[in-house]
Amino acid sequence: MLISVGSAPALLAQPSRVVHVIGNDLGGRIDRRVARVERLRQHGDRVEIRGRICLSACTLYLAADDVCVDADTVFGFHGPSLWGLALDAASFEYWSQLIASHYPAPLRQWYLEMARHRVNGHRRLSGQQMIELGYAPCADPA
Repeated sequence: MLISVGSAPALLAQPSRVVHVIGNDLGGRIDRRVARVERLRQHGDRVEIRGRICLSACTLYLAADDVCVDADTVFGFHGPSLWGLALDAASFEYWSQLIASHYPAPLRQWYLEMARHRVNGHRRLSGQQMIELGYAPCADPA
């Protein structure tokens, strides 16, 4: 970007863009992943979800402002639990809604109707299905 300052043109330094490549992520704690996604959003970082799998809390990266998905990545969704143990009804509802709030409408509805009721194992969607739901496909790495 070139901007004229006084009579001499000045080149403004643009901050370098940070790209986070997420791949083969098995998930983890929802609260920690939500906080990480929020930091990525605040900094305007790009998130590229690649690799064979993106399971559980990894799917929260779908809430990044600038995110793409690889068509071959498998996304695995399930309901909230405490390391596989059922939560009480109020906690289950709270965490389910928090997770769902990180997805756009069609995926959110599917998650709330289908995937959150599975606590062990995953309901899976392919990266291609995610692209069909409106996520940008990742360009092939150069």
